[in-house]
Amino acid sequence: MFGQEQAVKTRNFMVGLILLVGLCSMAAFAQDAAQGTDSTDAAKPVLPASAPAPDEAKAAPLPASNTPASRVPAVHPANYVVGIGDVLEINVWKESELSKTVPVRPDGMITLPLVGEIKAAGSTPDQLKEQLTSALQKVVTDPQVTVMVVSVSSLSFNIMGNVNRPGYYPLTRPMTILDAIAISGGFRDFAKEKKIYVLRTGPNGAQQKIMFNYKDVIKGKKMAQNIMLQPHDTLVIP
Repeated sequence: MFGQEQAVKTRNFMVGLILLVGLCSMAAFAQDAAQGTDSTDAAKPVLPASAPAPDEAKAAPLPASNTPASRVPAVHPANYVVGIGDVLEINVWKESELSKTVPVRPDGMITLPLVGEIKAAGSTPDQLKEQLTSALQKVVTDPQVTVMVVSVSSLSFNIMGNVNRPGYYPLTRPMTILDAIAISGGFRDFAKEKKIYVLRTGPNGAQQKIMFNYKDVIKGKKMAQNIMLQPHDTLVIP
């Protein structure tokens, strides 16, 4: 009898021990699983909602443009004579529909609303301002007009022939024939340096041919040949 009771106690003890070991194993497994989840989450940094994704490239802002517009030589409104191809900015105060930027056409005319065609070539900006003010007084009360030259195209000359950079050049400062040859890159091979000439159109429309001997001038001879170029001259290098 005593032996049976002892066997039952021993069996119950073993069953309890097995259950305890099983519970401990399950608890340890659950803890490891939880730690694995935490470590996985910790490995993935959480980006704030407002921060851009790492692979998103931010476009750099464009730098402010410091490039000036086409340079216009300084012109005095009282003495500069407007020419064909020049661009004028005409402003009428408080009259935006009448304020325009207009080119001077090959016939020397410009066109403006309520004014129509008016001759601009041959006048100074101040003279043109007076003409426009007079014309606008018929339709506008006390018009305040300003005329500005925003592009000077009439002050140019042409270089053609055996130079490295032929073409049209602005004549915004005093320039001799030697200066023009220099800015055009000098002579090309086989240029006839003794037979250079300038074609110039006079007030009556007649064309004049002015000879220039480069060989003489660079030796200090006949320096009077090294004339100042004028608007619309054509320098020919044969």
